[in-house]
Amino acid sequence: MLRTPDWYFESIRKLGPKVYVAGELVRDLVEHPNTRPVLNAIAKTYELALDPEHADVMTARSHRTGEEVSRFNHVPRSTDDLVKRAEMAILLSQKTGTCNYRCVGCDALCALESLTYDMDKALGTNYHERLISFLKHVQAEDLACSGALTDPKGDRRKRPREQADPDLYLRVVEKDDEGIVVRGCKVHQSGAFAVHEIIVLPGMAFRPGEEEYAVAFAVPNGTEGLTFVLQETAQDAERRATKVDYTGLPDYGVRTTCMIIFDDVFIPWERVFMCGEVQFTRELVSRFATLHRTSGAACKVGFGDLIIGASYAIAKYNGLAEARYIREKLVDMFYANEAVRGLALAAAYLGKPTASGTYIPDPVMANTAKLASVEYFTRLITTASDIAGGLVVTLPSEANLENPDVGRWLRKYLVGVPEVPVEERLRMFKFLQSWVAGPHLAGAIHGGGSPAAQKLALAALMDLEAKEAMAKEAAGLRKEKN
Repeated sequence: MLRTPDWYFESIRKLGPKVYVAGELVRDLVEHPNTRPVLNAIAKTYELALDPEHADVMTARSHRTGEEVSRFNHVPRSTDDLVKRAEMAILLSQKTGTCNYRCVGCDALCALESLTYDMDKALGTNYHERLISFLKHVQAEDLACSGALTDPKGDRRKRPREQADPDLYLRVVEKDDEGIVVRGCKVHQSGAFAVHEIIVLPGMAFRPGEEEYAVAFAVPNGTEGLTFVLQETAQDAERRATKVDYTGLPDYGVRTTCMIIFDDVFIPWERVFMCGEVQFTRELVSRFATLHRTSGAACKVGFGDLIIGASYAIAKYNGLAEARYIREKLVDMFYANEAVRGLALAAAYLGKPTASGTYIPDPVMANTAKLASVEYFTRLITTASDIAGGLVVTLPSEANLENPDVGRWLRKYLVGVPEVPVEERLRMFKFLQSWVAGPHLAGAIHGGGSPAAQKLALAALMDLEAKEAMAKEAAGLRKEKN
């Protein structure tokens, strides 16, 4: 069943999660100026799934039930599925200009589907059966899922049990016949307060002796013991203070993240997909990272399209669109963005099936795509700042235009080419500001793992001996066989 945006809004309102913004408890997520944009972005995923123009990308046929489902709740069974997954990420970034908040949940589902199969084969557990039951549930109800991995970590020099506070990595604190109780926190969680289900994975590879931290499970939003504390940026504060709908991205705001506090949260066994199997944590994190680095690189392409478009628009408003040096900068931006698009799609096209039949992108191309996306996304933002000029950060709020004292001065001095209204020019500057002076760059750098993580992965994946052998053969240095 494919749900409507209206159903989504009402379903989240009914869940009533405990959410704090700037020290205050949010009474209505649908109406609050900092939470409504996140709900709008997720609602867009429901809207596009019902649009015949985008159904091929936004939906898929469940390999378990044969029913049409959201691609966010679909497990890829072919390279075509992986390609459409990347195309979906691009499309949603183009349509919203921010995070769609469902990618991590989708990638967590796919990683767990394949790994629980392997765990059951090796250990005789029934994790895979539980995961499939959960998968069918989210497909049947068309639920939005988020994924949670990153722990606060505390003193990075120390392992989890060496920390002054053992809760700095989420852990199991109790077990009984009914289920487990978990305590801890997950940070940098994109829009997690606005979904139906939160899928928790271990945030790193754990070792023997750290079994209480090797846990994966799903928990419904609104469960007792869950608390969300939202980020605070200058743009978040401006949106609250001005009470206007034209700050940056009018409908979708800025990329919004939160902390999730797990204060002794009970998880029934049927929702537990790993509990103590430290030997499988490295592979689980690796599969998730491969999936998420592919989708993460792809979503930057959609953002890049918008940044290029906004830069071109501002150049036109300034009367410089045909200047040679501006055209050269736009070409450089276009090249950089298309390079990332190609790498993300290559990771999907080169994907391979796991033992369960679920496809995972090519890990070398996935890590390369994510690493390149950081470099090129940074280049796009820098070039956009260069094209736009200082107003992209010094521009006063559009709210001043309505002030009888200063509005006339802004209309007088903030003009560009005469055919473009001042309001239009200001709003495009504010739109671009959400990229060059907002949280998107740091999100691009660290989302899906920092560049250091991708380099570590590539270091482990590259086969230098094989390349050396190729070079020796090409150079005529083959050893003679006896």
